[in-house]
Formats: sequence, structure tokens, C-alpha cells
Amino acid sequence: MSEEAHEIYTEAAQVWNPNKVDVFHGFGVEMVMGERQGSVFKDLDGNSYINMHSNGGVFNLGHRNQEVIDALIDGLGKVDAGNHYFPSAYKNEACEKLLAVSPQNMKYVCFHNGGGESIDAAVKFARYATKRKRVVSLDCSFHGSTGIAMEAGSEVFSEFWGMKPDPQWYTHVPYNDLDALEQVLKLGDTAAVLIETIPATAGFPMPTEGYHKGVEELAHKYGALYIADEVQTGLLRSGEMWCCCKYGATPDMIVTGKGLSGGVYPMSAVIMSEESGSWLHKDGFAQVSSFTASELGCIVVSKVMDILTRPQTVENVQMLTQVFGDGLAQIQEKHSDFLVEVRQCGVIMGLHTAHPMGGMALMAALMKNGIWAVFADYDRSTLQFKPGLLMPRETAEDVLARLDVALGQAKMLAESGQLDGVM
Repeated sequence: MSEEAHEIYTEAAQVWNPNKVDVFHGFGVEMVMGERQGSVFKDLDGNSYINMHSNGGVFNLGHRNQEVIDALIDGLGKVDAGNHYFPSAYKNEACEKLLAVSPQNMKYVCFHNGGGESIDAAVKFARYATKRKRVVSLDCSFHGSTGIAMEAGSEVFSEFWGMKPDPQWYTHVPYNDLDALEQVLKLGDTAAVLIETIPATAGFPMPTEGYHKGVEELAHKYGALYIADEVQTGLLRSGEMWCCCKYGATPDMIVTGKGLSGGVYPMSAVIMSEESGSWLHKDGFAQVSSFTASELGCIVVSKVMDILTRPQTVENVQMLTQVFGDGLAQIQEKHSDFLVEVRQCGVIMGLHTAHPMGGMALMAALMKNGIWAVFADYDRSTLQFKPGLLMPRETAEDVLARLDVALGQAKMLAESGQLDGVM
């Protein structure tokens, strides 16, 4: 650990976030990111790490994607954030590119700065359109840390803040349980069914056959709108632009973020149907923010969408899906006593272990082998495994070789009890 990193951690504990510092110390590290490019970043000692977390998908196109950076620099030579009051050619172009890759029922786009903010907005739009209040969501979901998004997600975070959701406004149901969903919808007061297509913080458990189409049909049967939270699973990570569509569902709203930023300019969006966007005809100023649809951000979004829609990008995702699918199957067979399940949809992956702390142990072991990945906070037996879309084949194969080594180390670490009490 470098002296510079130690000084940064010492100061961070005083002025930034003492608990995060304590957690990393529990893992025995003082990680500070240094140089970064593509699928790799370095720490301040010059050690390289392959990024298999991608900050939840923020670095969907890798670190410091040059095309995105060039687009932002070029934009800075012409415009700034702009003004949320005025239309703009940059805003129109970004909206049109998102609508072009979305279901035909989508008509409008409303931009924001982060996923939680867009979730908040989508719920408000649904409440306006339906004149109802209740939101039904999953008991294992995470939708963000803002007000409505936090209350709609798992109660773990809202209880911490003493903001337990009002049961007249929010109901949580189990994932893959259409019967439980219908029982709530029968009350006739649900505005929106908000579903994280594959719940990331739960470790990416896969949907059962017909689940998402069933969500759509039940929501509409009982007069509710269906909001697909695609902040982590959208933007081609499933192999299709929107993961819910891959499973045959057509939502009324799609919420996207993280990778929409290109890793350089915070952007998120709600993509809306005519009904969901009905408020736009009544009062277009009802949802405002100083940086809504920033012109610089829209320039970045347009470039991101250009990259995502290229045949080469789609082909690379297909290649990575195959390489990881084949490689993980072989590795699981070798480590079947510890790695008990591989969950995969495209480059959305969860590695489920036999030990309740196995995901944490695997995270620690992978760090020692030059890979950065993060355990699932709601299921610490599981590791989130998320490469960028543009990762080269040789890097993916390197990841698999390092994972093979790390799994044996992780099993011993998990069974040692050294990580008990870290979080």
C-alpha cells in the first residue's frame, strides 16, 4: 500500500466517509484508482486490475472511451449545459436515438442526472397518469437512494434512515411470483409495477419463463403501468438493448442510466409511452431540474448510442457471452463444491457460492489476482460479475484464468471466518 494511498484514506476517514474506509480496511486494502483505460485501471502503486464490476455498468464502454471523450471535448467547444427551459437540437437527437432502439409504444424521453432521480420521476409520471398511488416492487430490488426510489426498493435502506415506506403507498412482493403480484393488484389502487429486470443487488437471480411478460399483462389487466428498471441491465448488457424486451415484455416506461453517461457525464432517462407521458401535454414544467437534458450530456448520450448500435459492438457482446458462458461452465465443474451456480444473461452475470460469505471472499481473492468485482449486497454468497461491452477476447480469457485461481483461495478465506464482521 503506497504512502499516498494511506494518506488519502486517512483524510477520507475524517472528511468523506469513515465507514467506507473501515470496510476497505476490513478487506486489508487501501485501493485508490490511478490511471485507467478500457477494461483496466491501476492503483497508485501501478498495480493493474481488470474491471469486472464496471461500477454497476457506468463503464459499459470501458474507462475513458476515447470517442465519448472526444465528443464531450468537441461539445465543450460549442456549448455548455444549456437551459432546461429551451428545446435544443442536441436534446432532440439524443431523444430520437433512444426512441429508435426502444419498443414502438415509446414516444417521449425525459432526461435526469442519475438512476434514482429517474425512478422517482417515473413513479410520479405513473401516479399522474393513473390517478393512483400504490407502487408494487420487489422485496430484493434496489432502485436508488433518492426518496421515492429508496422507498420502492428493499426496506434495508429505508429502515436505516427511519423512513419505512407507507404500506398504503408501497408494497413489496417476491421476485418471480406472479400470484403475489396479482393479489396486490386486485386492490385496484396500484399506479405502477416497478421491476428491476434482473435484480443486481440480489446477485442477478434469473427470471422464470414468462415472468416479465406476465408482469406486463397483470399490470395492464388491473389498470397499472409497468416500469422496467434497466439502469444496470439495459444498454445491450443482456445482448439486446433492453433486457425486459429480450424476455418478451413491453413496458410502459424504461428507466436507464449509468452507462448512458459513457462514464464521463452523469445522465439518466425515463423513456415513456404516450400514456406515461400524459403530463407533458398538461404542464411540461412540472418536472424540472437545472441540469435536466444538459446539452453536453445529450452530446455524450448520442455518441454512446452510436457506439451501442454498431454491428461490431453487438458482435463483441455475443463473443463475450459465449467466452464467459463456456469458460464459467468449465470452471464451475472444477469448483462445484464452492461455485454452485452461474447466473448469466449476456454479460450480466452472478457467481453464486455455497458459503454465505462466499461472494465477499471471492471479491477479496480476485483483488489479489488483479480483478475488481463486487459481492451482491443483499446476498453476500454471490459475486456480481460485469465486464464492459468492448472487452477484448484475450482479456476475457485472462479473467477466467485468474478466476480459476481465485476460487480456491476464496473457499479457504470464506471458511476461515476472517471476513466475519467486515460489514
